[in-house]
Amino acid sequence: MGKTKIKTLEETEIKTPEVMARGDILTGDSQRGVTQAEIVGGAEERSRASTAASETSEDAREKPERPASPAKRGEQDPLATKQKKAKVSKRAQKKTAANRKIRSKKYLEKIELVERNKRYPLKEAIELSQKVSYSSFSGTVEAHLNTAVKNIKGSVSLPYLAGKKLTILAFGKDAAKAGADLVGSDETISQIEKGKVNADVVVSTPEWMPKLARVAKVLGPKGLMPSPKNETVTENLTRVISELRGGKTEFKTENNGQVIHLAIGKVNQDPEEIAANIKILYNTIGRSKIRKLTLSPSMGPGVKVDLGSI
Repeated sequence: MGKTKIKTLEETEIKTPEVMARGDILTGDSQRGVTQAEIVGGAEERSRASTAASETSEDAREKPERPASPAKRGEQDPLATKQKKAKVSKRAQKKTAANRKIRSKKYLEKIELVERNKRYPLKEAIELSQKVSYSSFSGTVEAHLNTAVKNIKGSVSLPYLAGKKLTILAFGKDAAKAGADLVGSDETISQIEKGKVNADVVVSTPEWMPKLARVAKVLGPKGLMPSPKNETVTENLTRVISELRGGKTEFKTENNGQVIHLAIGKVNQDPEEIAANIKILYNTIGRSKIRKLTLSPSMGPGVKVDLGSI
């Protein structure tokens, strides 16, 4: 027998869908090397592979799916939420502990004498504020007034304001006769320009104000610049200095706040004198503008005052 003859397919005969899917589109002389048997065999192999993949897909559908985690379902995990809250709580506790004031043993002893929510009658509040002072020096009794409005300021003469003697610097004719401790001059202004100010109060007559304008940047931030508003610019130096010696003092609310802090007496002073000072201050500011009054020594807890007793 002779060799079996195998028919060679032309290019037009082998461009079947199966061949195109495999990317076996042949051109040129290589087309003549592909037989009909090879094409049929390749088609059968692809058919078996497709059947196997289909069976695998059916098996996968038959297996039960595992439930998705709460995070994948878009829900919050209760355990994770609880742990997160615990961490936040610990951070809050640490922050609170850091901000808590550290009180001395003496302060804690004195605060036991004060009922925190009680408002005491005026005289009793003064005596108690003097009693709870634990400073080794003669401390000051301070008044802290919560006001109903902002930007309250003015001056008041407190007849029994016991404290250090004021050093008054006065610019003007007969300043020494008026009772000033220091008499201002051109040399004094030059010293102030260098930042040297040795006075608690500065007063002036109007003719000196153009010269004092040179040192406004120094005196202004210290609250010492003379001004007509508080009567430290005046033609009558004798009267103003006398009032300052008699306890005239300025008061104003905190910047953007509604609290006035003012020294009102001493811890070793007669309570009646402190009461007189408080009544004058209270009436000067205005009863309708004051919401709360607390007295406290330089070192010691505060004592709330019953406003109806003033």
